[in-house]
Amino acid sequence: MTLSSEGIFALPWFQAMPHHGYHWQGGDRRFFEGWYVRVTLPICQQSFAFMYSLDDPGGGQPCSGGAVQILGIDEQYFCRTLPDVSGFWAWKRTWGLGHWQRSRPGDCPRYLSPEEFSRTVTEGYQMTERWHQGTLRSPTGEQVAWAFQVEPIYRWGNRHQRQQSTAGWLSFLPIFEPGWQVLMAHGAATGWIEWLGERYEFTAAPLYAEKNWGGAFPDKWFWIQCNAFEGMPDLTLTAVGGRRKVLGWTESVGLVGIHHAGQFYEFVPWNAQVQWAVSPWGDWQISAVNDRWRVEVRGKTKRSPAWVRVPTERGLIFNCRDTTQGDLTVTLRDQSTGTQILQAHSHLAGLETGGDGWDEVWRSP
Repeated sequence: MTLSSEGIFALPWFQAMPHHGYHWQGGDRRFFEGWYVRVTLPICQQSFAFMYSLDDPGGGQPCSGGAVQILGIDEQYFCRTLPDVSGFWAWKRTWGLGHWQRSRPGDCPRYLSPEEFSRTVTEGYQMTERWHQGTLRSPTGEQVAWAFQVEPIYRWGNRHQRQQSTAGWLSFLPIFEPGWQVLMAHGAATGWIEWLGERYEFTAAPLYAEKNWGGAFPDKWFWIQCNAFEGMPDLTLTAVGGRRKVLGWTESVGLVGIHHAGQFYEFVPWNAQVQWAVSPWGDWQISAVNDRWRVEVRGKTKRSPAWVRVPTERGLIFNCRDTTQGDLTVTLRDQSTGTQILQAHSHLAGLETGGDGWDEVWRSP
């Protein structure tokens, strides 16, 4: 990375929304970028998890192409590949992207008004921070369509302060791969989703979004996410642990982030001790403590996992186990007084284990 004459103040970590833009800088090295958006419908106790990805966007490589995976009602799995990378577009400095599979002849992929998108694109998607829209068909003829607007509530950090990079300021340097950013820890989605012949309409449904990118691929990780807690609509939690590459060697790291009542509680390697014991499937135990707070997180499920594809050196393969209907309990305390700040529960947590080496319980170093 080369600094301009303006010094560090010209670097992207001073942007209001870190890592919201598209990261690919060209070239033919192995590269992927992926976006995850989850809409939870508490009324019917279901979720829709959209997983968008793009591999080797320069084209002409064995893994070049895009895909959309969706976990829908009762964790039914839908996948559509979008092999033509020329149909993809994205904004570099803010959240905006799309991929067209079929459109009117001569139209150039770009952001369109919702009405124009409906007229122009017969298959594909587009999304920004505040608008998500798409229509896809599986090879067997099943159709999924969606259109909803989003009101951001929490991104990553305190609501009225400069937003933070989830992995810290060093995530802007090309030494950590893959990169990872929570784009929206909590939002309110209003619109509709048509899923395999049924239409689901919703107002102010909890929405969560994150992304990852890079040229290296994690070999093992776990993930917990929930922003649909019983009786606590303002609460959102994200917890993750993984083995990542740093300058050619690997390390295991974990973090927990909580937004509640306008405050951000952050437990990361540089300010807290994060410990975990996660089974290959069914049980997630995470605790974290810093000089201000202590958090205990327990996720459990008896459901069989839904398998989804994840990026690897060989392209997208089934190597990740998921549920969007996990049981989750969270307890947060003031470290100095022992006072309980909150205790919350949900039956609609996202729980995940991914990668290889899951022969036994994974315990933090």
